[in-house]
Amino acid sequence: MIYPAYIHKDKRSAWGATLPDFPGCFAAADALDDLPAAVQEAVEVYFEGEAMDVPAPTAPDALPRGKAYTGGQWLLVDIDVARVNPRAVRLNVSLPENLVQRIDAYARTHGPRAAGSWPKPRGARWQTTNVRLDRLADRNLR
Repeated sequence: MIYPAYIHKDKRSAWGATLPDFPGCFAAADALDDLPAAVQEAVEVYFEGEAMDVPAPTAPDALPRGKAYTGGQWLLVDIDVARVNPRAVRLNVSLPENLVQRIDAYARTHGPRAAGSWPKPRGARWQTTNVRLDRLADRNLR
């Protein structure tokens, strides 16, 4: 999404960016070309561990004015909001039983460092918790 950033540079300072759609979020970079990447990183950090909705960008005719916005200029920055993870999502997944058995066996064999945690007994079966899905491609599961 394209968001407005108010940019400014004083003598002997880095480029600074203020993001009115993200109150309190600021970015800085030594080179103007590096500022968009710094803005992306600042927005990602802004949402880290917070449960907030990602706001819609401010329309150009509604940009803030006033003393805080003099001496600089507006820059439109493309922020990849897909990289912002403001909320945890609970996900239930159905997998083939033989795949779950292979995951359980892998978790028991490789322990908590490989699987994220030890499998916990549940009734007559094992229930694997926190198994990283990227481990499914591991040759040990084939």
